[in-house]
Amino acid sequence: MKVSDKKRFGRAGFDVTAFSFGTAPIGNLFRPIDEATSDAMIDQSWEAGVRYFDTAPFYGHGLAELRLGHALRWKNRADYILSTKVGRVLKPARRGEIDFTPWTEGAANRLEFDYSYDGTMRAFEDSLQRLALEHVEILFIHDIDKFTRGPEQPEVFRQAMDGCWKALESLRRQGAVKAIGVGVNEWEVCHAALLEHDFDCFLLAGRYTLLEQEALNDFLPLCEKRDVAVVVGGGFNSGILATGAKPGAKYNYSSAPEPVMKRVAAIEGVCKEFNVPLPAAALQFVVAHPAVASFCAGTRTGEQLAQNLVWFGTPIPADFWSALKKKGLLREDAPVPA
Repeated sequence: MKVSDKKRFGRAGFDVTAFSFGTAPIGNLFRPIDEATSDAMIDQSWEAGVRYFDTAPFYGHGLAELRLGHALRWKNRADYILSTKVGRVLKPARRGEIDFTPWTEGAANRLEFDYSYDGTMRAFEDSLQRLALEHVEILFIHDIDKFTRGPEQPEVFRQAMDGCWKALESLRRQGAVKAIGVGVNEWEVCHAALLEHDFDCFLLAGRYTLLEQEALNDFLPLCEKRDVAVVVGGGFNSGILATGAKPGAKYNYSSAPEPVMKRVAAIEGVCKEFNVPLPAAALQFVVAHPAVASFCAGTRTGEQLAQNLVWFGTPIPADFWSALKKKGLLREDAPVPA
């Protein structure tokens, strides 16, 4: 598959490229990226044929939206798809009063969670202003999972299913956006949201990968049944499926535990047998599922982006996937590339 290949975005009425550009790193995640590097990576992805870009107010307290909008401003607006998120409202503040963690040198805004109807509408309008674009195609409710919100998650989920949903459904009905959904780190939250409301799409980070296929139990089959599109982020499980099981490898934003290290090492053994780069297998596995419309990846350098683009198109023999299943390293019911 090529990064520029188009996949149908569920029932939303448009296509997206199978590879999409994620903007968390250009929000200065953990350490700064300069303006020139940010612009160059967006241009590089465009030249490679990428036409779907994902961002959020959370990324650098608005910085990622500002940078993405600037880089895309003179592109033909009909030529690409853009998604952003709601659930946080940004308010101007003095830099000394802002906790930017985990961002570095973000935009001078304070973040406030707000899943109310009015807060959702304000977040959407503010995003359009930062992007300096007239519309976005996709709008996700952001971070209503247990990983992000902890013990208050049930209450937050309820707020979002009431306030955010009403606002997003209204925007969709008016034609202000074409698709609405939820972007979180847990497939169970996506599944619960889909059982409650008529969402078009989901952005699932890190929970459908070469290491984790529990989403095949309930969530992904329901998406297929209802023609709902899924965008997968975090397909490297925070790093270990890119680096391999080496000392210090990261899994789910922390040091990888021993069982995960052993499983990845076993997958690497099959990769070596078939001369397949582990990251190439991780990237291509995700988009083989019929409900998955795009793999969303963020990078810090042009070199990282170029490598991801190469991995995405690396030929992988069918026997490789069969070997993973035979060794119990991949679920039997997991769709694999043809």
